[in-house]
Amino acid sequence: MKLGLHDKTAVVTGAGRGIGLATVRTLVGEGVRVVGAARTVTPELAASGAVGVAADLATAAGVAALAEAAHAELGGVDLLVNNVGGGDPEGGLTGFLDSDDAQWARYLDLNLMSAVRLTRAVLPGLVERRGAVVNVSSVCSRLPATGPVAYSAAKAALGAVTKSLSEEFGPRGVRVNTVSPGPTRTAVWEAPDNFGALVAEAAGVGQTALLERLPADFGLTTGRMTEAAEVASVIVFLLSGLAGNVTGADWVVDGGMVKTV
Repeated sequence: MKLGLHDKTAVVTGAGRGIGLATVRTLVGEGVRVVGAARTVTPELAASGAVGVAADLATAAGVAALAEAAHAELGGVDLLVNNVGGGDPEGGLTGFLDSDDAQWARYLDLNLMSAVRLTRAVLPGLVERRGAVVNVSSVCSRLPATGPVAYSAAKAALGAVTKSLSEEFGPRGVRVNTVSPGPTRTAVWEAPDNFGALVAEAAGVGQTALLERLPADFGLTTGRMTEAAEVASVIVFLLSGLAGNVTGADWVVDGGMVKTV
């Protein structure tokens, strides 16, 4: 794609792997100067052409450190992708009665408050530059049975925040949208110590077998999982001027998993 972003700056969170890393690579390919944040700067992020920043974005201090680093490196932010999210798989596939306050706080801090805090920190500059924000949510915000209740609730709240920001700051030139991926071929599903492994264990099947049958079990109309680069393409399109009159929208990239109108 050539989207006219070559003179822009961007911050991408959760940039060490998966959708975040794919987004960084796509933006860099468009000529954007990018700061990519992750808890650990992976070799892939370091080699992407972006400036990697190590920060724990589940904490207010980590977000503040990232905002300061981004300002120092970029001078200002045109584009923001709040992609960091997920949860701690060490707790297992817990139900509502097994989710204590500490687990709720962890999910809310990582999936909701990281985006709230970072957006608040860079929004004055986004207004000045008439920038754009994409918040990466999940189909779990629409189909909460597919994830831990605290994760689904946090992603639903992120959608509500996105809509509110689009209304408040749209008249001031800032567009804010959400992208909601379905099952995406990343470490979340493929790593032996992540969510996919827990789902496979609960289902009593091997992880490879789970991934093979997942499209059918989850009702993916396309018959396959989404690739991270496909989600990244949608994110970067929404950041570009080609989507100049798109705001307050939720773009679902799920292979047809969500069946409702």
